[in-house]
Amino acid sequence: MILTDTHTHLYSEAFDQDRDGVIQSALDKGIERFFIPAIDSTYTQAMLDLESAYPENIFLMAGLHPTHVKEDYEKELQHVEQQLVKRKFYAVGEIGIDLYWDKTFLKQQQEAFRIQIQWAKKYRLPIVIHCRESFDEIFEILEGEKSDDLYGIFHCFTGSVEQAKTAISYNMKLGIGGVVTFKNGKIDRFLDQIDLKHIVLETDSPYLAPAPYRGKRNESAYLINVLEKLSDVYGVSKEEIAKITTENSKEVFGV
Repeated sequence: MILTDTHTHLYSEAFDQDRDGVIQSALDKGIERFFIPAIDSTYTQAMLDLESAYPENIFLMAGLHPTHVKEDYEKELQHVEQQLVKRKFYAVGEIGIDLYWDKTFLKQQQEAFRIQIQWAKKYRLPIVIHCRESFDEIFEILEGEKSDDLYGIFHCFTGSVEQAKTAISYNMKLGIGGVVTFKNGKIDRFLDQIDLKHIVLETDSPYLAPAPYRGKRNESAYLINVLEKLSDVYGVSKEEIAKITTENSKEVFGV
């Protein structure tokens, strides 16, 4: 049984003391593929070092995270573009709009999101979307950019069944992680109405640990807890969920 964590920040400072152990723990559970979203230029070297250490398992993205869109966002975008020109990446991400912490840079977030979508199309890459309290704003931009060559993953999907169907209509898979195990997570109530062909698994580690680890540091190994919950929700075996969601990840990332 091979599992794919489509969204994990394994380069994060949260893993500086035990990164190899955390990765080995995940590998021991059959989680063999780790897709690594970018945040900003300060993490680029750490991401490259991670890939060098685990070249068979680590797949990098390039992008500017919406919460890191500040006054210098144009300089940060320039760095993203330089990276995309320089070498192979598997997605443009994570990109999007986050209105939970701060609405100050909404216009800049919208601009950065739009520009990075256009780069994804140019380089024929999927996008990985970060959306927090911003479904309407995200959908507005996707509507303006929609095309056959726009596709990707709606990371950490936490919306309604209607929003799920809208995201899917823009060629997006839904990234399902720890939230599906939360008592107040809500998505487990309707997820079985969404065909498994639209689902990929993720942890977003070190964030959003699933039950029973909620509130603690998340790890890619905890993808097993997400898998078990989806097996319950869909009423199919863990092996079947693993197989379908890994195939879905290959469809998105091309590897």
